[in-house]
Amino acid sequence: MQLLKAKKALITGGTAGIGKEIAIAFAKQGADVAIFGTNEERAAAVLAELEQSRLTPEQRFASFIVNVSEKTSVESTIQQLIAVWGQVDILVNNAGITRDGLLMRMSEEDWDQVIDVNLKSVYNTCQALVRPMIKAKGGKIINISSVVGLTGNAGQANYAASKSGMIGFTKALAQELATRNICVNCIAPGFIQTRMTGALNDGQKEGILKKIPMGRMGEPQDIANAAVFLASNLSDYVTGQVLTVDGGMVM
Repeated sequence: MQLLKAKKALITGGTAGIGKEIAIAFAKQGADVAIFGTNEERAAAVLAELEQSRLTPEQRFASFIVNVSEKTSVESTIQQLIAVWGQVDILVNNAGITRDGLLMRMSEEDWDQVIDVNLKSVYNTCQALVRPMIKAKGGKIINISSVVGLTGNAGQANYAASKSGMIGFTKALAQELATRNICVNCIAPGFIQTRMTGALNDGQKEGILKKIPMGRMGEPQDIANAAVFLASNLSDYVTGQVLTVDGGMVM
């Protein structure tokens, strides 16, 4: 079964980790997939993998080098994409960075960068796509938050604020768009095996695993599976929700 057959999806931060897995999962379910990223080499590699996942000759894939924190750049690129594809049915806001440190030593630059990339980008993409989705009489918006947005985490005041803000944004936008047949939801991953968690030392990893009832970190595919559900017709009566995918870490 192709759950996303002929749907057109845009994924920010789609060149690595969770975003890459979501892009490939969507392609395998029949969607046309466009990715936003900042690294041309990684974007080209993901496009090659998407081509390997192609189900039909008609399926289309595209990549764009975009700084998602820059509103004008986001708007113009989305307009360019819609001009070619006609519409975007699914938006996944996955772009994110960390600049960790205790608040008393956190620079204003580190605060601003995390808020701009993680949270302002969601405003940028959603505002650019709300009208086209309303015109198309439907859509799915999926924001990739974090369990840290629910619990907080020492040394991540900027990251936690951005991810918590994403959750509040999701709930507000879901209420605005519910009568327009547009569902807006969050996925809150726990600790997932990516480059970001790969930087943790053995002691840090051991401490994290003690907090996870399932006793292991998740894989990017676990988040991609949740995204497929929220992007498909299986979730048409689900909006304004935060789906935690964390091995039971937050209950």
